[in-house]
Amino acid sequence: MKHSTLAIVLIIVLSIVIGITLYPIMPEVMASHWNTSGEVNGHLSKFWGLFLMPIISIVLLLLFLFIPKIDPLKENIAKFRSSFDRFVVLIELFFFYVYILTILSNLGGKINISYAIIPALSILFYYVGVMMGQTKRNYFIGIRTPWTLANDEIWDKTHQLGGKLFKVAGIVSLIGLILPNKIGLFIAIGFIIVAAIIPVVYSYIIWRK
Repeated sequence: MKHSTLAIVLIIVLSIVIGITLYPIMPEVMASHWNTSGEVNGHLSKFWGLFLMPIISIVLLLLFLFIPKIDPLKENIAKFRSSFDRFVVLIELFFFYVYILTILSNLGGKINISYAIIPALSILFYYVGVMMGQTKRNYFIGIRTPWTLANDEIWDKTHQLGGKLFKVAGIVSLIGLILPNKIGLFIAIGFIIVAAIIPVVYSYIIWRK
């Protein structure tokens, strides 16, 4: 985790440096949220617009460092720790990407947030699929249903299916880039939701068997 932690700390420090550097030239009220049509529908003060994301990134880092230490099945987490560490770095990069998009948009950049977010979601969830295929039974990471937590075989089968579905969803969601704005984002998110629901149902079915 040392290299991963260092990478994340660098990302967070870079975010804070960017926020401090740009603070004098940013608008007093910043756009902070966009609807599925790419239109602004939420605002924050300049301070929170620049520093909320770095603060969230710090909290996430502390959370991800803490989880493997308190899980009763932490020896299982150790078996896929390298994949988990890469996931933590990737999710921090995702938040940094959203942070940069927000800043550029508030500086007058003509950015379609809905389209810009689709490739990032695709990469993130494709890697979730990769990691899912390697996870071992634990209480914090993965598809945690009463049936997967009760049995290693059900856990493994569910996560093998879930891993494949998330990788497919990550790839297929890119189709949203060639569809109209609102529809494209709904398609991308829809594939991901379906990929999350099917393994839950599947875990119950194989438990019944």
